[in-house]
Amino acid sequence: MKREIIWFLVAGICAVGTDLSTYYVLREFIPVTFSKGISFVSGSIIAFIINKYMTFGKKEFSPIEILKFASLYLSTLIANVLVNNLSLKVLPGFVFFAFLCATGTSTILNYLGQKFWVFRK
Repeated sequence: MKREIIWFLVAGICAVGTDLSTYYVLREFIPVTFSKGISFVSGSIIAFIINKYMTFGKKEFSPIEILKFASLYLSTLIANVLVNNLSLKVLPGFVFFAFLCATGTSTILNYLGQKFWVFRK
């Protein structure tokens, strides 16, 4: 499990790095909304690849994994936004704290969802 968590963190760092760098490059050429959408999807693809092959050691191709992964990321995005909003209602003005709560929640849900649902052995 220690190995999984380390690779999950590596995947997350790579995904965020891909998201951020893609966003910064694309926003120079296309509208910000499209830049962010493309960058988020790019980061998600990186997360999928690293988590599938390195974190959870799944070698075979399965289209259902892609659908499960996309569903999981959509649901944890919603959870992230809801936790962020709730945190700001409870503690107005604590924006960074709300961000950390939201990110922590979606990170934990993503790990559990990938381990026990998307890439279940």
